[in-house]
Formats: sequence, structure tokens, C-alpha cells
Amino acid sequence: MEAYCLKDKEKDNDDEKPDYMVSGSNRIRGKVVLMKKNVLDFNDLKASFVDRIHELLGKGVSMQLISATHPEAAANGLKPRGKLGKVAYLEKWATTITSLSAGETSFTISLDWDESHGAPGALLIRNHHHSQFYLKTITLEDVPEHGQLHFVCNSWVYPAHRYKYNRIFFPNKAYLPSQTPELLHPYREEELANLRGSGSGELKEWDRVYDYAYYNDLGSPDKGPKYARPILGGSYEYPYPRRGRTGRKTTKTEHERHEEFLRFYDQFSFMLRTDPNSESRLPLLSLDIYVPRDERFGHVKFSDFLAYGLKSLVQILLPELKSLCDKTINEFDTFDDVVNLYEGGIKLPNGPTLKKIRERIPWELLKELIRSDGERFLKFPMPDVIKKDRSAWRTDKEFGREMLAGVNPVNITRLKEFPPVSKLDPKVYGNQNSSIREEYIKGNMNGLTVEEATEKNRLFILDHHDALMLYLRQINSTDTKTYATRTLLLLQEDGTLKPLAIELSLPHPQGDRHGAVSKVFTPPGQGNERIEESVWQLAKAYAAVNDSGYHQLISHWLNTHAVIEPFVITTNRQLSVLHPIHKLLHPHFRDTMNINALARQILINAGGVLEKTVFPGRFSMEMSAVIYKSWVFTEQALPADLLKRGMAVPDTTCPHGLRLLIEDYPFAVDGLEIWSAIETWVNEYCSLYYQSDDVVQGDSELQNWWTELRNIGHGDKKNEPWWPKMQTRAELIESCTIIIWVASALHAAVNFGQYSYAGYLPNRPTVSRRFMPEPGTAEYYELVSSPDTAFLKTITAQFQTLLGVSLIEILSRHSTDEVYLGQNDTPEWTSDAEALAAFARFGEKLMDIEKRIDARNKDNRLKNRVGPVDVPYTLLHPNTSDKSREGGLTGKGIPNSVSI
Repeated sequence: MEAYCLKDKEKDNDDEKPDYMVSGSNRIRGKVVLMKKNVLDFNDLKASFVDRIHELLGKGVSMQLISATHPEAAANGLKPRGKLGKVAYLEKWATTITSLSAGETSFTISLDWDESHGAPGALLIRNHHHSQFYLKTITLEDVPEHGQLHFVCNSWVYPAHRYKYNRIFFPNKAYLPSQTPELLHPYREEELANLRGSGSGELKEWDRVYDYAYYNDLGSPDKGPKYARPILGGSYEYPYPRRGRTGRKTTKTEHERHEEFLRFYDQFSFMLRTDPNSESRLPLLSLDIYVPRDERFGHVKFSDFLAYGLKSLVQILLPELKSLCDKTINEFDTFDDVVNLYEGGIKLPNGPTLKKIRERIPWELLKELIRSDGERFLKFPMPDVIKKDRSAWRTDKEFGREMLAGVNPVNITRLKEFPPVSKLDPKVYGNQNSSIREEYIKGNMNGLTVEEATEKNRLFILDHHDALMLYLRQINSTDTKTYATRTLLLLQEDGTLKPLAIELSLPHPQGDRHGAVSKVFTPPGQGNERIEESVWQLAKAYAAVNDSGYHQLISHWLNTHAVIEPFVITTNRQLSVLHPIHKLLHPHFRDTMNINALARQILINAGGVLEKTVFPGRFSMEMSAVIYKSWVFTEQALPADLLKRGMAVPDTTCPHGLRLLIEDYPFAVDGLEIWSAIETWVNEYCSLYYQSDDVVQGDSELQNWWTELRNIGHGDKKNEPWWPKMQTRAELIESCTIIIWVASALHAAVNFGQYSYAGYLPNRPTVSRRFMPEPGTAEYYELVSSPDTAFLKTITAQFQTLLGVSLIEILSRHSTDEVYLGQNDTPEWTSDAEALAAFARFGEKLMDIEKRIDARNKDNRLKNRVGPVDVPYTLLHPNTSDKSREGGLTGKGIPNSVSI
């Protein structure tokens, strides 16, 4: 960033004295923070040079204050608007030395303001340079009727010719629409109109437009039927949340030009009919997909992102090159082969010298490549799940514990009916009810009957049967060979879960209406043959494959990333930056549109990383669309979710109004404390601006926001009866609490533990390549003679493992510019002292929760907090107290928003 002074270029012709010495004129001084155009960690020196030329030609950066109390002369029919002050320009741009490294610099400004204009209420900025700059904050002192006036800008300002309007910035005071000074109303409304855009044309980086589109950019039908994908959103078959619009041109339709495509039409017409509406794609490695410029990663985060990617690429290439000399290419022969991914490499010195060197390096990308926290260069970090014990992950105790404290603790449910029943239509799918019977499990029931265990709330199930059976026939027509699984568990006296049975089901070979073909596997008894243990380990692997795919597609992508994006878009389109709810929610939308756009480009697209690494493959995204049909906004509230899954029952005598049926359920215990803290904060904040339900109903922006969110953002579910009506304070508080919970804590719980548990793929394999071996086959003989080899040949192959581990390593890392729940990257985000005090209380409450989580993790009575693998549950540790900005694979911390 650069330091400059602002000075008027206009002088009063009636007086030779400086303006600030003229009667009725005030000199307003202040401080500005901006950052020039940069490339990663470096300033763009070429752009800086050209900007200097523009300065010499008299084309600088101008600013004008706007009155909130005195109007300009308005034309007939137009709303009156605040009067503009004198133009001032940044000085010393041409003579200030530009540093090599990108960064922030504060500098003073000086503006002359005529007392007859009353109180300033906004600021108009024009950039006449060649290049854009990032305007962070402007703080003015001794402002008439205000004292200090602080502008939180956080926006890229492009050259004026890129806009058809002026850039307007408002102070950090929150106003409901009805409370906004009348002369600022036109500016407030026009700014929202600018952000909504025209709804047409291809969007460029400077457009700042937030608009909606279907997920019609995942496929590449021009490449042929292999890359065609159905459009998600806008149909009953494939409903979906909306994404940000880019306006790119549509694809060409291959069936109009190639006979081969026409021959393919009969079989895949459901894909081809949507081709004319598919959006064209950018080159695969292009990261320049449109999102509003202010939604893009900052230079620090983007440098982190590229550094993580470069490290992962090297970590993939070296084992792959080595495997070319192996007898079994693309296979791990032993578990030691897998562990070798993490051992060795170049260990960088971990001492004060390297630490000092890193602290003096201004470039984040290089800092990340020479980390001093023990990670080895050229090797994957050792996943937590095998760091202390190489075999504890294989135990039944750990298998059950991870359903409560692992990376996907949000799917286990209490079993209310035995045997488990299916919700699939029997007229279409036949009998899909479970084939598990009491005689299969009674030997492991600790003396209980099934009826007793059910009555005492002791039976639980991880049930992926219905969700996967819909697509299983198609999935198994590819290289994947897997099952739809049900895992039955018993809650023991010590609070741990004991697996009782795993059911593996396939579609009937004669058609869906004949029901499922199922097999049930149970844990081996003491003294049983080794083969039974090997079969049981494989059964657990198939269950883990199901859970891993469901986790990545539904728990993670759909239920956090995808469902939040419409809220990001709608909030920017309908709530002014002056609106108190915009100020409340905006920190929880940081980087979400950018990471989702990158996901559409390289992860969830046809042939992308996700399709290559999870078992549903090409059917992954359409499967997530079918599951979105059952998504309910109000059930995303943690208490409602726990009640729905039967993991808790209402109890007014307990904290949070419910009682957990598994007392040692780390995700739920920690999560309820976080939920309560968020709810209290939202309640206190909203109560400052909404004293009654009438204020909620009379807030035009709020009502437009909620209407658009329902009807367009989540438009495929607009007629659902469960949507809050947004007529009461309670509905507003509930809705905002859910949004913040999903964007922060829920995402943290299902994302940042991925490397800890799934970085070692045998623990959470993403693919199965062959079915359970049948006695008498060569595969069964291999399972008997070499069970580890058979296990590794069944689960994810070597290249898929490397690709998948690389992906989740990137996703699991905290950025060095992370802003955690209870923190704000701009301390002056509001001028409201009561709001700041409430936010401080929120932060203090979160830090108290940190201490309680640490204490619970040290309590040996709580068996599920650490488990056999000795990995404490810290995924909902807020990390609010951490100001170090160190980042990395910390395994803890709740960022404010859904990002990486």
C-alpha cells in the first residue's frame, strides 16, 4: 500500500486564503488505508508505473463528501439527494516509492467542508488511474455533527471508466431503511441496484454484480456424451440452490453436428435435452472464473491456496513416479506402503533461526513452503489418526467413536423401529427394509433384548441405504463396486458405541421392483478364525466408503457450501451495507463465492477431482440434487437436527431445552454451547434495532431479502411450508442464527478434520473396487492368505488416494489470514457501542467454551473425546483467543465463513 495526502485542487476565487481559513469552511483530517494492484504477494510494478504517468497527466484519485442534511438542487420528479462537497485529490502518488511486497499503509487526508452543507453522510470516490486499488478504510476526524467518522470500505475500486455510476461509501453506522437520512436514500437504493445488475451479458471482474444461475456449468457436452451432465436447479428432477451468475456463453450442442452424438441420444436424452442451456466452461486450470471482485480471495489467502496446491502436486508426483518401477502399478501392496507417503522427505530445521527468517519474509507463498512446524517438504504430513498408534483405527471402538466425534458426526440416528425400515416407495423399489434380525446380534447385546435396548434408547444406526440405493445400479456399472450400507450400534454403559452388524445391500438383478439383495455381517467372536476378522474389516470399509462419499457430497458440499451461496447473493442484492443485518451476516460470507466458483471449475465438474475420488463418480452431483429434495432450512438448527435424528429429546430442565441420549457426544456437546453463544449474540444484536415485530414487518429491505431468498435463491423449495415468514423478531433471530451456525460451526465440524481422519485413506476409503469376496473364489483365497493386500485392492487405488489426500489436505488447512468466530478483521465494523459490547461478550463466551472443551478432552471418563487413536475432539474449539494468524493443519478453530 502507498501513503498519500489529499488536497483540494479547487480554490475559492473570492479569497486568496486557503479554504480551511475561510469563514464557514472546516478542514477535515483523517487517515486512509489502501492497497495498490498486486499479483500474489507482490505489487504490480507495471501498473504502478502507468498510474504514475496518469498522475503526471492530472488523472488522479478524487474524493467528495456527501451531505446527509442539505440537498442538491433536484430535477422535477427526482428524489432529493445530499449535496456534494469539494473535490480533493490524493497527492504524492507519483513520488512515493512502491515497495515490492503487497501490503497496507495508512496515510493522512485533508478535505475542506463548507459548514452550510451540514453533516457529511457518505463519500464519493473516482479512480482516474489506469489500475484498480483496494480501499480498506477511511477515518475522518473532527467531522461536523459526528466527531469521528469511520468508513469500512473493503472494496476494490476500478478506474472510473469501468463503471456507469460513481462509487459511494457509507460510514460504519447502521441504519434501517426507515431510519436512513432522507438525502442518503437515493444513494442507498442506487448502490443496491448497481449490485443487482441488469441480469444480462457476460460479467467482468469490475462489474460487482451479484446474480443467480443454475448449476449449468458442470458439464462439457461439446466434448461428447462422457462429459455431459444434467443441469442442477430449476426442475423437479434436480432441484438445487442457486449459484452466482457469470453470464458466459452457452455451449454448442454436439448432437447438432455429430452423428455419433445423435446415436447416443436415445440412451442419454435426459442429458442432451439440456445442452443448449449449459454454460460454456473456462480452460481447466483457469482460476479466473467470475465472482464479484470483493468476493475473491485476498492476496494472502490466494498465496496460501497456491502454495498448498504446489506442495500437494509434488506430493502426488513423487509416489507416482516411484510406482512406475513397482510390480503392482497404482496399488499399495502393504499398509507400510501407505505409511511411506508420510515418512521421510526433507525435514526443515525447526529452530529460532528459521523462525526468524520466516518472520522476515514478506511473501506468504514462500513462507508456506518453508513451514517451521515440523512438516516435511516433499511428503504428506502424518495424519493424526495414525500419529500415536498405527493400528488403533481398525478397532470397533474407534469405528463407532468417529460417528460421534469424527469428520462426519451429523448422520448417526437413534433406531426407533427394529428391523430398520426403508422410506423408498415399495411400488417402485420393492422391499427395501433391513434384513438384520435379532438372532444375528443378540450375542453382542450385553444381555439386552432388542426390545429393551430400543425402549432404553440404546440402539443407533448409520443408515445410507435409501440415499445410495437410488443410484447404486448406475454406480456399479462403472469401475466402482460397492453397496448401500446400514450399520447398527449399541450404546454401552461407558458411553461408547459398539458395532452390532453391518448390512450390505445391492439392487436386485431382475429389477428394482424386486427389492434389495442384502447380506449381514457381524463382529467376529473371541477365538474365531482370522478370516472372520478380515471379512469384518472389509464390511466396515464398505460402510466407511458410503459414509465418506455422503460426507463429502452432502454433509460438506451441499449442506454448507451450496446452501449458503444463495444467502451471500441475496444479502448483497437486497440489504444495503448500512443495514444492521448486512453488518451481522457479512463476515460469515467471506470467500464463499470464490471457493464455490473454484469448486465448479476443478472439483465438482465433469471429470473433476471429486468425480475421480469419491465412489458415486459421474453421478455425484445429480445424487446430491436428489438428496437436496429433503433439505429443510429450519432443521439446520442444531437443536432441531438433534431432535430430528433422535439423538436428543425435549427437556426444559436441561441446558438448551433438550437432553442428549448419548451424553458423551462430542460434536453435540460442544456444538450446543457454540449454538447457544451464537443465538445469544444474534438476539442481543437484533434487539438493538428491532424493538418489536412491527419493525421487522416494516423493514422493506429485510422483507425483500427474505422473499428473494425463498423465491429465487432457494427457488426450487419456495413453496415449502417450513420457511419462516419473517414477520417476527423470533423468526429473524432464528434465521440469522441458523445462517451463522451453518457458515461457521457446522462447516468447521465437517471440514477441518478431514485430513486428521481421512488423510490416512484406509481409515476412510472413498472408493471400493470389488465386492465382498465369495468363498471358493480367488479373491476369497487372497483374503484368507493375505488380508491386508486384499483390503488394499478393494479400497481406493494409489493414484486416487494421492489425489484425494491432496484435496483434503488443502481443504483442511486454515489460512494464515483466517478470521475465527468471535473475531472481526475490522475492529471498527460498526459505530454502535452497544453492538460492539455485545460482540465483545460473544467473544468472551467463546473463549470460555474453549476452556471447557480443553477440560472435557482431559476428562478420562469421557471415552469419546479422545478414543483409541488418541485424537482429542477440537473441531468445534472456536480458537477465538488465537490472534497468531499461523494457519495450517491445526485441527481446531471455527472460521467465520465457509471457505477452505
